Parts: sequence; C-alpha cells; structure tokens
Amino acid sequence: MRKIANHITQKTFDWVHQKNLVYNTCWEDPRCDRALLDLKKDSNVVMITSAGCNALDYLLDSPSKIHCIDMNPRQNALLKLKTAAFSPQSSHSDLFQMFGEGSHSAVKDYYYDVLNHELSGYAQHYWQKNISFFSGKGVRRSFYNHGTSGLFAWSFAKYLKYSLRSSSDIEALLSASNLNEQKEIYSRIEHKIFNRFMEWLMNKHLIMCMLGVPKAQQNLLNKDFENGAIGFIKSSLRRIFTEIPIAENYFWRVYMTGCYTNTCCPNYLKPENYGIISTNKDKINTYDTTVSSFLQSNPDNYSHYVLLDHQDWLAHHLPEALEEEWKLILDNSSKGTKILLRSASSNVDFFPDFVKEKVVFEKEKTQKWHQLDRVGTYASVYLGEVQ
Repeated sequence: MRKIANHITQKTFDWVHQKNLVYNTCWEDPRCDRALLDLKKDSNVVMITSAGCNALDYLLDSPSKIHCIDMNPRQNALLKLKTAAFSPQSSHSDLFQMFGEGSHSAVKDYYYDVLNHELSGYAQHYWQKNISFFSGKGVRRSFYNHGTSGLFAWSFAKYLKYSLRSSSDIEALLSASNLNEQKEIYSRIEHKIFNRFMEWLMNKHLIMCMLGVPKAQQNLLNKDFENGAIGFIKSSLRRIFTEIPIAENYFWRVYMTGCYTNTCCPNYLKPENYGIISTNKDKINTYDTTVSSFLQSNPDNYSHYVLLDHQDWLAHHLPEALEEEWKLILDNSSKGTKILLRSASSNVDFFPDFVKEKVVFEKEKTQKWHQLDRVGTYASVYLGEVQ
C-alpha cells in the first residue's frame, strides 16, 4: 500500500510540473543571493530558472554569462517573454503593465507587434496560446493568478478576504509605516488566517504540489516542524510580518494582491534598471534540461551555481543522481567557485562525503542573510565554496 501511495503522490507532482506553468514569480530573495554570491564582470553562472526574475536581477551585476536551466519548458518560456519585453521596440511602461500590474490594456497587439518577433520555438508557441493570462479579463484578472502557484495565490487572497471579513486588514498591513504597526496588525489577524481549515489544507499533498513542494520536502517539514508544513509557515510568516519592513516585501504583496507597485517590486521592474537589463539581457541563455545534462553537454569552468531546493527531491528519490550532479559540478568548477542552495530541512544531511571534502560551507554570513530573507519559504540556506 505504501508503494501505491508513493506512486500516486509522485504522479500528482509530475502532473502539476509537467503540464503547467508552476512559478509565475521567483520565491527566492535576490537581495540575499547577490550579497552571498558577489557576482563579478567575469562570473559564469549556472542557475535554475524558476520564473526568471532573479536571473534578470543578477544582470544588474553585469556577469559574463547566465545559464538558466529548467526541466519545465514553460518556466524558460516565461523568462524569454520577460527578456523580450526589454527589446528596443518595447518600453518600461509596457513591461510594468505586464509584469508589474499583471495585465496589459492591449496585450494581444503588444504581443504580436513586439514580443512575438523576439521569441521562437516552444516559447513562441506557448505564449501564442496563453498570452490571455495578461488580458485582465475573467475571474483571475492578473497574470499572477495564473499557473499552479498563481491559482493558489488567487484562492488564498479570496480566503483572506473571507476569513478576515474584509480586505482592510490586509491593506493596513501592506501599508504599515513601521515594524510596531506591522506587529500590532499581524498579531490581531494571525489567528484568523491560520484557522483549523487552513491548517488542514496546507498539509495536503495536492496543495503543496501546486506550490512546487514535492513529497520529499513535505516529509522534511513534517520531520523538522511541529504540525508539518503549516507549523513552518506560521513561524516563518510571523517573522516576516513582524521583523522585516513590509514596504519592501514585494514577494508577499504580489501574492496577496496580484500586483506590484512602483515602489514595491522586483529590481527588473524599476525604471532606473531598464537600460542596464536591456543591454545585458543577451547574456542569458536557457536550457530545457537537468543540471547534470547541461553540464555533460556544456563543460566549462563555472564560477557560480544557484541550485534552489531541487536537491531535496534528488536526495529522497534519486540519490545516485544527486551524486552524479555533485561530481559534474565539481568537474566544472575551480577553486573559489560558489554554490548556493536552499532546503526545506533545517539541517541538510545529504551532501556526499566527497563534497564535504572539497566544498567548505560558510555559515555566519549565510545565516545572517537567511534571517533577512523577505520570502521565508525555506528552512535553511547553504553557500559552499570549492577549495
């Protein structure tokens, strides 16, 4: 029976990730990443794409190359759509309408007049079918309400309005002018958000899959935190909403409202950064494959790896693939190469012995930035340096 249950849960996760756009925005804080990675002009970066926001953020440091890898071609198609909006025929206004406000008043005309010509292959095919995500029409009017995580965000916003009986508390929280005000508001509404229904819902496999959390990570949360995923989420959000200024937390703003503002948005949406990203955007290349397959096909000396949290899944399901990935990473690294990864576990124990011998993991600076992370969706962060 356990084998059958495991098979069903894995098939559910596979269906979510292989048939859908999962992430419409990145859930890793690039401010922390860039402080830890210390990118230079000659940096040669390998990273997992996700929604592509952070790759664009890294361009502000003008690295030599950024190789974005994702097994889900829809994620790379999204990054390509974003880079297309930095073409000479586009403008910051068009970019912000689409990816700041989540909709464009004339999206089909803008797409076929400008963006479509910048795309090719799968990305062009995908957005010809799905550009209506940005139309502002229908029940889910924002792009950030589409994709599996977007559908959950839309449902969560509706739930908040219902559970709080109005949206005024959320508006007050997002517009709080200082931490004391944030603490007062959040302490007043926390018990309404995390009621018994939400506690039951957030520990369900399908819901976690929609958020991109596989069973392996759910198991880690169940092991490390009382009440599993919901216990971790409650603790994390309490820290985020009472210890970090909400005015700069664009991650939770877009999740709760479906849009950013001019003053609370990712760096790639700020007008002062439009020129440098337009100049550097061709430094990004995308690959619809795994990290291991990419390294096998593109051997080089890479200076940085940003692996997000996918090794949690490898460690649980394919430990031999985890070892292969680490061997390929080290084969394509040199002394000083930096490796950044995250985990749902508060203490990662899956690093192979040969990795521990070759890579030193910095702790003090990493922990400092982990506490300043504005997202709060990971239990731990690791920054390794090849010796």
